[in-house]
Amino acid sequence: MAQNKFKGLGIALITPFKSDGEVDYEALTRLVEYQIRNGVDFLCIMGTTAETPCLSADEKKILKKMLVERVAGRVPLLMGCGGNNTAAVVKDLKEGDWSGIDGILSVCPYYNKPSQEGLYQHFKAIAEASPVPVVLYNVPGRTGVNMSAETTLRLARDFENIVAVKEASGNMTQLEDVIKNKPRDFDVLSGDDGITYPLITMGAVGVISVIGNALPAEFSRMVRMALNGDYEHARIIHHKFSDLFKLLFVDGNPAGVKAMLHAMGMIENQLRLPLVPTRLTTMEKISSILKELDIRY
Repeated sequence: MAQNKFKGLGIALITPFKSDGEVDYEALTRLVEYQIRNGVDFLCIMGTTAETPCLSADEKKILKKMLVERVAGRVPLLMGCGGNNTAAVVKDLKEGDWSGIDGILSVCPYYNKPSQEGLYQHFKAIAEASPVPVVLYNVPGRTGVNMSAETTLRLARDFENIVAVKEASGNMTQLEDVIKNKPRDFDVLSGDDGITYPLITMGAVGVISVIGNALPAEFSRMVRMALNGDYEHARIIHHKFSDLFKLLFVDGNPAGVKAMLHAMGMIENQLRLPLVPTRLTTMEKISSILKELDIRY
């Protein structure tokens, strides 16, 4: 039985860019050290928050190699590997270099809207091909299809190497169904910062976080308190950041967290098209809240 290493605070790692649009490897190195120093439990690399669809094949190879070497086993690495062409994902899993990677995060196929049976067969093929544990990723707001609790539970029961699901459906009834009926060795992770606290009180084991890019110490404190049953103090931190949660996504992800990191002096406020930076009004609100919270890099 594969064990789930991905518990606590995981970071959906961004890709910093320079003002000329090139990858800023120095800023990324600083960001990784900042996060590990401030208590993150694992890193999720090459996901959608990393703007991976807008990275070249060469950039992806360089980033993967650099991150594996930089992290050097200090925290587990979960790497994005998904798509809406099952055969292509399976080919990547069979032919790719997975050394230094502790698991893959595989998103539901997007755009082509498979049935629940199609979703099951897609992830069955991935589980059978993957050399590392698999974390499912259900995010219907992005993919256009929701993986039902029944399909998630069926996959969890049928494949030992499917160890967890990152759930960002926002459907609390569905989430409770998965948590209540899942196998003991299968875990639920929050895919949405704003509902991490209530999900942990229901039985989730952590989060793959966007806000954690900028505020790892504060957010990991909230996650650990909640996991340890100190719900009262965890709730105080949760409410403290509620306005920031909303601002992070009002102009899309990762525009919000990149604006926050820029306000903290950590990166250039640069994205790759079709994504653009947050509106000036959003940036001003983010800066104002950071000043109120007295958050510094």
